[in-house]
Amino acid sequence: MHPASSPTFTLVDGHYAIVRLPADDAVPSWARGAFLSITRTSEELSVVCEEGNVPDVVADRGWRCLKLAGPFPLDQTGVAAAFTRVLADAGVALFVVSTYDTDYVLVRDGVLEHASTALRAAGYIVR
Repeated sequence: MHPASSPTFTLVDGHYAIVRLPADDAVPSWARGAFLSITRTSEELSVVCEEGNVPDVVADRGWRCLKLAGPFPLDQTGVAAAFTRVLADAGVALFVVSTYDTDYVLVRDGVLEHASTALRAAGYIVR
C-alpha cells in the first residue's frame, strides 16, 4: 500500500442484512437507517439495511460494514480490487457497495476481526 497515505476503513455502527425481493416490489418502508443501499435490476430488488428493520423475507443477516474513507475520483482504478483481493486472500466472504464518493465492504460479524487484521497487514488503517 502507500504508507504516506494509508487508506482508512471505519466500522459503521450496526448489524446489517442483505435482502432479496422481487424486482417489481416497491421499496419497503422498513428499508431505512444510517447506512442503506437499494439496487433494482430486472431480476431483483436488493436492499442492504440494519437487520433489526428486516421482517421475515429472504435475507442474509449478520453482516458488519466497513466504510473506506473517500472520496475517490470515479476514474481512479483498482480501489475496490485492492481491498477485495486482500480479503479474498484471507478467505473472507464479502459484499461490496459502491457510492459516488466511496466504497463500503460488508463482512460477516464472525470474521470482522480476521478481516480487519488482514486489511491492517496490507497497509490499511481500520478503526
